[in-house]
Amino acid sequence: MPPASHFARDITVLLFAVTAGLTLSGIIANIYRIFARKPQGRGETFLYYGVMVIAGASVLLENATRTYRKKNCSASAYGFAIALVGYWCFIMGVGILSVALAI
Repeated sequence: MPPASHFARDITVLLFAVTAGLTLSGIIANIYRIFARKPQGRGETFLYYGVMVIAGASVLLENATRTYRKKNCSASAYGFAIALVGYWCFIMGVGILSVALAI
């Protein structure tokens, strides 16, 4: 295989991993918003933090976009948030791909 095809495959896997991670994050965040209320006890707070490990990327992206549109944050802060969300989603997506390949 020529090196260009390896590069194209690697970019495809990268984009698929980021997309899969963001999709999982959004699904979990929306399910949590539908069923959960504000955490009131210690157990509910731990559950909230556990959910935010997965759903936090989607929530961070939503909050960063909202504040950027209101002109409450700088372009560099918004860019940093986007980069952080991208990395977070990539890590989750690699986990999804690992599980999918193991099955």
